Amino acid sequence: MSISAQEVKRLRDATGVGMMDCKDALQQSDGDFDEAVQILRKKGQKVAAKRSDREADEGLIVTQVAPDGQAAAIAEINCETDFVARNDDFRAFANGVVNVILEQRPDDLDALMDLGFDGDATVERALTDLTGRIGEKLTVRRFQIVEAEDEGSRIVSYVHPGSRLGVLVEMRGSDGQLEEDALEDAGRDVAMQVAALDPIAAFREDVPREVQEKEKDIAREAALDSGKPEHVIDQIVEGKLRRFFEDNVLVEQAFVKDASKSVQERLDEADAAVKRFVRYALGND
Repeated sequence: MSISAQEVKRLRDATGVGMMDCKDALQQSDGDFDEAVQILRKKGQKVAAKRSDREADEGLIVTQVAPDGQAAAIAEINCETDFVARNDDFRAFANGVVNVILEQRPDDLDALMDLGFDGDATVERALTDLTGRIGEKLTVRRFQIVEAEDEGSRIVSYVHPGSRLGVLVEMRGSDGQLEEDALEDAGRDVAMQVAALDPIAAFREDVPREVQEKEKDIAREAALDSGKPEHVIDQIVEGKLRRFFEDNVLVEQAFVKDASKSVQERLDEADAAVKRFVRYALGND
């Protein structure tokens, strides 16, 4: 039967699928719009199943902060190629997902997949439909929600250009009071620091004991191997551990914008304090 351009356009607008696929679906359904939609969705499911064993290690890190700054979400959404990571539909889907996460606060990925998305679809169905349209394996790999511990705190977000790296930091004024703009500026500096230098903890007391002991053992063996006298070994080990903290603990690191001061000194200047951070890099755990 003859399918008009207007019918094809209507189906394309509703599904986002290419014109030729829409025309084929309408021809298969003898012009029945609803049946054509189902045909396209089934096609998407087939594409998803066919590509299920493919590696999806490209994608985006996306964040969303609540208007009051009291909560935020960060998520990693994956695809197979960098080309698709720049696709407008994929980017819109990723941002839609992180909005759903922030609004609905799912407990895990299974719960997220069952949530409503963009009208009458679920996140899972929207993901399958988009897989069919784009033709690549797409996944929601992980997410995290950060909620402020008190009303004086604020969550600040930073996503590095290219959206392969994102950070959330929880900030507060050191006395619980600080203008929002000042807290935002300090938080952005801290978030950029976390993005650039990948600290293992915000404070040295947060560094796992086993990590500290491993660093001390390495320092002790190196000192012994170099022939240092026994009575200075402990002093050397403590010095090495201190330098490890300076390199790997957020508030003790040299500030990336001005290496003459530490991050803690930058915070002191702003009368601000960092409480915790979350860092997502594409493909990392």
